[in-house]
Amino acid sequence: MEHWQEGRWGAFGIGAHHGAYCLGCCWALMIVLFVVGVMNLVWVAALAAFVLLEKAGPYGTAVARVAGAALIVYGVVMMA
Repeated sequence: MEHWQEGRWGAFGIGAHHGAYCLGCCWALMIVLFVVGVMNLVWVAALAAFVLLEKAGPYGTAVARVAGAALIVYGVVMMA
């Protein structure tokens, strides 16, 4: 609400600002969703559960580190 602007152009500006923030924040997640299929509910649910576990779980930092290490190992294996 701190970026509120009146009128249609104001609404467009607010939407553009929010879209740019969302794209800058979540670009990697968006790429993953495009790769696995945006409308695939299984992948969307799995990613949502992972994010919930990471952000709200008691061991969120450990979950993030293990997932990061696993993705690095997977990337190295794929390159080899």
